[in-house]
Amino acid sequence: MDLNRFFPYRVAVLAEAVSRSVSQVYAERFDLSRDEWRVLAALAQVGRMKMVRLVEHTTLDKMQVSRAVARLEASDLLARETDPEDRRGWLLLLTAAGRALHRKIVPMVEAREAFLLESLEPHERVALDAALDKVLVRARQLARQG
Repeated sequence: MDLNRFFPYRVAVLAEAVSRSVSQVYAERFDLSRDEWRVLAALAQVGRMKMVRLVEHTTLDKMQVSRAVARLEASDLLARETDPEDRRGWLLLLTAAGRALHRKIVPMVEAREAFLLESLEPHERVALDAALDKVLVRARQLARQG
């Protein structure tokens, strides 16, 4: 097997390279970890969210989310509310400062995304999106089968 041609390896290398190139924005300029950025972005997109849902949405494990939430909360970027459906649980949401920080970071990470994709022709971007969607569906199918 040629590892450099093995699809899972190539995807992992690509994901890491893309993640590092984008993380420079929020890590160096705003002192956020990748996990904190994912939590911040997920809450900005969805709004209030239970911890378990945040774990699913960010693809991070429970401990990674817990640490990111604790740091964001300590920085007054995130708040907790009692879950009205389960008084023992919490709903997580961004504070005004968290939403403002997200609005500041988004144009910068979108510029990085645009740079990464500008070498692709429009039809290649469409094909890439479709291919990623199809492979994700198949990977989730296999994961469910165990």
